[in-house]
Amino acid sequence: MAGYRAEDDYDYLFKLVLIGDSGVGKSNLLSRFTRNEFSLETKSTIGVEFATRSMTVEGKVIKAQIWDTAGQERYRAITSAYYRGALGALLVYDVTRHSTFESMERWLRELRDHTDPNIVAMLIGNKSDLRHLVTVSTEDGTSFAERESLYFVETSALDATNVDKAFSDVLDQIYRMVSKKNVEAGQDSTASNVPSMGEKIDVSKDVSDMKKSGCCSS
Repeated sequence: MAGYRAEDDYDYLFKLVLIGDSGVGKSNLLSRFTRNEFSLETKSTIGVEFATRSMTVEGKVIKAQIWDTAGQERYRAITSAYYRGALGALLVYDVTRHSTFESMERWLRELRDHTDPNIVAMLIGNKSDLRHLVTVSTEDGTSFAERESLYFVETSALDATNVDKAFSDVLDQIYRMVSKKNVEAGQDSTASNVPSMGEKIDVSKDVSDMKKSGCCSS
């Protein structure tokens, strides 16, 4: 079985995007979920990074391709390519910085402007380990999520609280949505933005587009 790589053995490939202001912990959430790593020295993301992790949902191997982008305004030129093909989104704010929570309305508006209406979106209040510094209550997060029909969870990339749950719940909901559409379409996955079984998303064009815009150079 020469040349076989388990990394390529999956049934579905789902693209997720991480969005939110700079410094809320998006990169550490990504590294905690995909590599079980955390760094206090994390530098601001420049342009776009993505990582992958595979997991099993109802007997199917789901490969999550998770994109992380800089939260700074100067990188907004990447918007179209960043959101293209995304089936799930995690909107992240820092529970110790109320301004990052206030930004969620703008991020949500941008998400809805550039993605399919059926995208699975989860609101995440990160840095829940810093209880003594909290400025955004759980009730505030819950209320916003309910009002906007989002899933909601508080996480800590530092101690790994609810990180796997956040990503897993989004992937599980995407799988259920895709499965339902496949059944309704008689296994013909023609629904917008829904990849067919085993289909790989070619991100080379997206990455190339981003580099041409000059957003990915340091």
